[in-house]
Amino acid sequence: MSTNRRKFSKEFKAKVVLESLKEREPLEVLAKKYELSPTQISTWKALALKNFGNVFSTDPSEAKKDGVG
Repeated sequence: MSTNRRKFSKEFKAKVVLESLKEREPLEVLAKKYELSPTQISTWKALALKNFGNVFSTDPSEAKKDGVG
């Protein structure tokens, strides 16, 4: 049996992460809303927070190095 992995755009991931950062709804509610697991949202959120500082980088190569850009 073959299972296809879903692929999400960076815009979709950003939307979900931003909503989770607002903390207006628990992760379980967001997960249901977007048909994701709470773990997946937490993973995206942690990655976004880790790379958040690169948004303000003046060196474009630094942003690309961490997979941002």
